[in-house]
Amino acid sequence: MNMNRRYTTKLQAGLGLLNETRILFDLWHPGMTSTKLFQAALESGEFSNISARRLRNIVLECFAARYLVSQDYPAEVLKPLMNTLSSEQLSSILLLFTARANPILADFIGQVYWVRYGDGHDTIRNTDAKAFVMEAIRNGRTGKPWSDSTIRRVSAYLTGCCADFGLLAAGRKSVRKIKPYRVGPQTIVFLAYDLHFQGLGDNVLMAHSDWELFGLSKADLRREMKRLAFKGFLIIQSAGDVSRIGWRYQNWEELLHVIPEC
Repeated sequence: MNMNRRYTTKLQAGLGLLNETRILFDLWHPGMTSTKLFQAALESGEFSNISARRLRNIVLECFAARYLVSQDYPAEVLKPLMNTLSSEQLSSILLLFTARANPILADFIGQVYWVRYGDGHDTIRNTDAKAFVMEAIRNGRTGKPWSDSTIRRVSAYLTGCCADFGLLAAGRKSVRKIKPYRVGPQTIVFLAYDLHFQGLGDNVLMAHSDWELFGLSKADLRREMKRLAFKGFLIIQSAGDVSRIGWRYQNWEELLHVIPEC
């Protein structure tokens, strides 16, 4: 967890938005700015049931914040996967970038969801999310105190977003059932190479906080990586906490063709 990452209320612009994201990826092409994407979405007729203001918020504050982070990245590498991965496989990868754009969600999943999951609890309540938010405020993570209404809304956003991505039961509930969740090999391959392509060393990569989003300890990750090595996606040698990885694919173009085969 990076204590320098400030928490915001940006989740209020949209939670998982999985259906909307798929439509926007269909409309988006490399080089298209968020402003042009909004105009294309507005003219497409695909969002006729929502206001232009709401659509603008979805495109600029959600889609662009998550998937147009650095020019066309990660949208350019995600678009080819839209029609090659199952909804469940794709959802985990979209969760990764939603959590990167919303540190409060990443930390809630790591500190509340997986802890309760590991302790054998069946449910997570909005009051659990509220306690997490209030602790964050006390620790200065929000920059300035939030009002009671903001705390209440953000708490509901956190559990609602987890439901959208399949970690909790769906529906408008103050108490949600914890659903069994296991990250698939497609997401592990994608994330490992994503961190590698960012220039991270092998040991830094293996210890990266992004893995906590999927409940993977270092030992879990080593086991998963060895399974992927057996399938030929990489080579890994581990001794204690030291790992050395041989990367089979040298760029996204090579990798994207094989991810669906995981």
